[in-house]
Amino acid sequence: MPNLKEVKTRISSVVSTQQITKAMKMVAAAKLRRAQDNIIQMRPYAQKLGEILQNVSAGIETEGNVYSSLRPIEKVLIISISSDRGLCGPFNSNIFKATVAHIEENYHSQFADGNVSILPLGKRSKDYFTKRKYNVVNDFYEIFSDLNFENARRVAEFAMKGFAEGNYDRVDIVYNEFKNVATQIIRREQFLPIEEKPVDESVSLETDYIFQPNQEVIVEEMIPKSLKVQIFKAALESFAAEHGARMTAMDKATENAGDLLKDLRLTYNQTRQAAITKEILEIVGGADALG
Repeated sequence: MPNLKEVKTRISSVVSTQQITKAMKMVAAAKLRRAQDNIIQMRPYAQKLGEILQNVSAGIETEGNVYSSLRPIEKVLIISISSDRGLCGPFNSNIFKATVAHIEENYHSQFADGNVSILPLGKRSKDYFTKRKYNVVNDFYEIFSDLNFENARRVAEFAMKGFAEGNYDRVDIVYNEFKNVATQIIRREQFLPIEEKPVDESVSLETDYIFQPNQEVIVEEMIPKSLKVQIFKAALESFAAEHGARMTAMDKATENAGDLLKDLRLTYNQTRQAAITKEILEIVGGADALG
């Protein structure tokens, strides 16, 4: 039988841990509420911007745009978005696995030649790929310490400049999309070059805009704006998904601590009862011996 003092110490330790996980769950829930509001407000804007870009670019040759140019894929940049901290279940490990799998499936030869670079957003992503000797761009990994459009714009401009100058022939994004508190969906999206989306002929595109100065100039200005919004949206999605994952993980940890406490208290009571029974038997045995 275990020692009573050891069981009591372990019960005290589990109770303290349970209090911490409860507090972390409440903090994550408060942060999730704000992050969820931000991404819910962002999605319609990003979707509408894409629709407007598709409408105004109808009938215009956009292949001449520097961000639409297709060329042989020799150098690749992958933007891998994780969190700054752990204790959020498999949130980060899923991103790392998805990023590595994406490289192995699509850029195996480029990786073998050392032409695959990782741009991590989040300290966990930076630490993971740095330790494994990937080509890591360390300039933007602290974006979640102050997540705003200005910092997302800097990330997008770095990738856009690298693509325009020929430093990268392909730029992809790997991130967690927020669906609900318990569910995050891994997304692997092509960032550059811009993919030509098929036009649904059943949906009539509204092209009765008044253009000033002209349609071509507006399209040229909207494409960079749309790319920056795409990065910001992916960061917001990941930020909301992180807090949802952490809230779920802490809730599960609290439940597990409760189950463990039940077992420990049962063990404590059984041990205590056994000790009392043993003492009674010893007393009775001693009395019989004296008699």
